[in-house]
Amino acid sequence: MWMLQVLLYGLLKGTREIVKKKSLGRSSVMEVLFFYTLFGFLFVCPDAGNAGGVLKEQMVLVIVKSFVIFLAWMCSFKAIKKMPISLYGILDLSRVLFAMLLATVVMHETLTGYQVTGLAFVCTGLLMLKGLPGKKKEEGSGEKVAPVIVMLAFASCLLNAFSGLLDKILMQDMSSSQLQFWYMLYLVLFYLVYIIVTKAKIRIKDALKNPWIWILAILFIIADRSLFLANANPDSRISVMTLIKQSGCLVTILGGKFIFHEKNIGYKLICATVIVAGIVIAVL
Repeated sequence: MWMLQVLLYGLLKGTREIVKKKSLGRSSVMEVLFFYTLFGFLFVCPDAGNAGGVLKEQMVLVIVKSFVIFLAWMCSFKAIKKMPISLYGILDLSRVLFAMLLATVVMHETLTGYQVTGLAFVCTGLLMLKGLPGKKKEEGSGEKVAPVIVMLAFASCLLNAFSGLLDKILMQDMSSSQLQFWYMLYLVLFYLVYIIVTKAKIRIKDALKNPWIWILAILFIIADRSLFLANANPDSRISVMTLIKQSGCLVTILGGKFIFHEKNIGYKLICATVIVAGIVIAVL
């Protein structure tokens, strides 16, 4: 069951990246981020009765996780707005590389020969993107992919990998209802404070009329709940979960071709195949 839950998360995650791109076509980054998070929180409010009983130490980690996600989403949304979604989907695979490196540093895990080989494949696939035909100006996007935008995508992957590590730690003693309610609440507060401090312009009526933001919030709640439940299962294995999650990459690449009519899809699929092959080797 936990494998199906992770697969659902992966497919919805890929779909979510496409919906993010669509939502950003009608609203600003901060408008989408704030209302997407707010709607998501409102959707989990009916489950607030099951959110009590969280220890002080756990709440501190939840706040840390929320702040990490706050930064990660800021980076990812800005990257998605400026780059082809198919390219972002491949770069997002690099979170596996960061997850393994964090596991060695934070959890003091030792990398096996298979994992080192797998990471070499992942790095090779990512480096192959430098040879992407027409990389400087993607025909399907009409936008130049500046190095700073690529760095934002990588920063998002690193932060998301750290969040995933916190998920596994928190779900040992918390329920999915507790974690989802509290970290969504803190996310809303973080974005609200950011808007007030930076005096960001928010078009409330336009954002409320943007259907993609509503869809994004619904997909997010379903996907996260599936992942939390999988993490809570004592039989779940991080290595296998890491592999299954990458199913979302195929969704973003195909979405780039058939929805946004992006180019060089064949070459991107080759790069993604090399990276996924590395992930398969790493989890052996």
